[in-house]
Amino acid sequence: MSGENVFPPIRDMPHPGDVNTTTEPRLGVDFGRVIHGGAAVSGEEDTVFLSGDAEEAMRSPATEGMFETLPGLVERFGGRVWVISKCGPRIQDRTLRWLDRNDFYRRTGIAEGNVRFCRKRADKAGHCAKLGITHMIDDRLDVHVALRELVPYLYLFGPQPGPAPEWVRHVRTWTEAGESVTAA
Repeated sequence: MSGENVFPPIRDMPHPGDVNTTTEPRLGVDFGRVIHGGAAVSGEEDTVFLSGDAEEAMRSPATEGMFETLPGLVERFGGRVWVISKCGPRIQDRTLRWLDRNDFYRRTGIAEGNVRFCRKRADKAGHCAKLGITHMIDDRLDVHVALRELVPYLYLFGPQPGPAPEWVRHVRTWTEAGESVTAA
């Protein structure tokens, strides 16, 4: 992508519930196996990032297509995009270091302060409620179950062990994610 916005403007939509009373669309994106991790294409865990040494973790790749697609979505959402990740303190530190090392904020347009962490996957719902997230890309179905009544547009990313439920959109790649979010 040459820096031009390839996505049309996103439509405003009402947000269910009483948390986000604005109509501003807001995107949440998981880190592991969505933003980061070549293992996303195979469905395997990224053991280098999780249990390898720190330097190996820093050299591990972004998910294919992320740096090509996410900047257009950030522009489309007017910068209202957050990374929302479940991890412990050691992986939180690695995540922040990886984002810095890969010039993530400049390359995607996501504000450096727009990164949130929690210790349990279901706790992503609290972040989504507080931030007024309207669209969420995550590779874990249990996260989407926790967000089902809160976030209107849910995108289950990457390979999955079985078919996705009808209430979530299965996107296998960043190209599919960009197209699906655009079509919402």
